[in-house]
Amino acid sequence: MTFPDGSDPEQLLHFAQLGERDSLGRLLEMYRSYLALLARLGIDHRLQGKADASDLVQETFLQAYSAFSDFRGSSEAELLCWLRRILSSKLAKLVRRFYAAQRRDVRLEQNLDEELDRSSQMVQALIWPGSSPSQRTVRREQAVLLADALQKLPADNREVIILHHLQELPLREVALRMGRSEDSVERLWVRSLAVLQRALKGEFDDRT
Repeated sequence: MTFPDGSDPEQLLHFAQLGERDSLGRLLEMYRSYLALLARLGIDHRLQGKADASDLVQETFLQAYSAFSDFRGSSEAELLCWLRRILSSKLAKLVRRFYAAQRRDVRLEQNLDEELDRSSQMVQALIWPGSSPSQRTVRREQAVLLADALQKLPADNREVIILHHLQELPLREVALRMGRSEDSVERLWVRSLAVLQRALKGEFDDRT
């Protein structure tokens, strides 16, 4: 048996479905930054300070690990969709814990699932705004590569992109949150986006 080298998610997925638990652990770890970003975007601002994105990701991994035999897909895209559904169930449980009025709302989990899908699309659209899905098709899911690249940026660069571009906050609100002037935040955002896009262009060129 030839074992995966750890860089190809669909090869890891294949071995994980054959029962290789080490391959499954390595596969899930590839999506930590992606899920953490979605978890942050999915946590209502009123829950900031009451919930931690990394905890939600760990809970998602634990359930994915124990329930992996239920997964029937064969591609990275299908796996991401499955992981987002698990994450949305964790988010729904979190919201119900703090908002009694929504505890019996059966639509809550579906709504959160749709919000995570939208967040994932926003993350992907950040790379090349206006491009069609077919133009964005590469060997790896680009939203995952973007989340990984964001995680490698210095904290302020990452924060300004998340707040302004992904959470869609106006620059004045971003400036207040970051304790900076609006002008400096705008300059930081422009620089950060340029650096991120250059890094991602190199990442994608390596995969063509």
